[in-house]
Amino acid sequence: MIHKTAIVHPDAKIDNDVDIGAYSVIGAEVSIGKGTRIASHVVINGLTKIGNENKIFQFSSIGDDPQDKKFSINEKSKLIIGNKNTIREFCTINRGTIGGGGNTQIGDENWIMAYVHIAHDCAIGNQNVFANHTTLAGHVVIGNQVTLGGFTGIHQFCKIGNNSFSAISSVIVKDVPPYITVSGNTAKPSGLNKEGLKRNGFNSDEIDILRQAYRIVYRERLLLKDAINKLKPLSANSEYVKYFLDFIQGSERGIAR
Repeated sequence: MIHKTAIVHPDAKIDNDVDIGAYSVIGAEVSIGKGTRIASHVVINGLTKIGNENKIFQFSSIGDDPQDKKFSINEKSKLIIGNKNTIREFCTINRGTIGGGGNTQIGDENWIMAYVHIAHDCAIGNQNVFANHTTLAGHVVIGNQVTLGGFTGIHQFCKIGNNSFSAISSVIVKDVPPYITVSGNTAKPSGLNKEGLKRNGFNSDEIDILRQAYRIVYRERLLLKDAINKLKPLSANSEYVKYFLDFIQGSERGIAR
């Protein structure tokens, strides 16, 4: 159902099973998949593709121009949103830039709370929780099953690994390895994200070996290169430690430590 006061461009591709609320505005290059529910007073612009069964609440701005002075009005950049995401009130999600790869991407089943800002060229995985007022600068990469506490701010180009957790008001300026908790300004590690791991199906043996990996990097006062060398034998016995190790070795900004 499309409310009679909504303004939907005739070129927009809207599935028959989409609800659009009062006074919402949908641009010409937008496509919206089946089962998606758009509340009132939502604006969706630009080359924006939204998948199935998403819920977008009132007063959100989706797919508009990136807040980047280098962006040209003629750039054909995109925003791609997957399936079963919840996007709450007053969220702003910008399209990508050609210089940053052209796309902002959001995966599936993410819970994005009120006033969240996701800037240009971000790449978001699946089943993440972004609490109120979380702010992602441009080019941020978020893995899967990450929880960002309210008022978390993330510097541009940072990467956040799977199953990590940030406490309220964390200011993240370095990459956050998977499975850990960070807090503070600037954010520092404060332990393994044990509760998050349990909730996401990790068993006690998997958590124990990750605890060993965490201790090597963060408790034994080793130089990072020595910690990496000590992690390598442990990674042979665990895909999760291997991902932890690969993330650290692949970090370009350096890790929170």
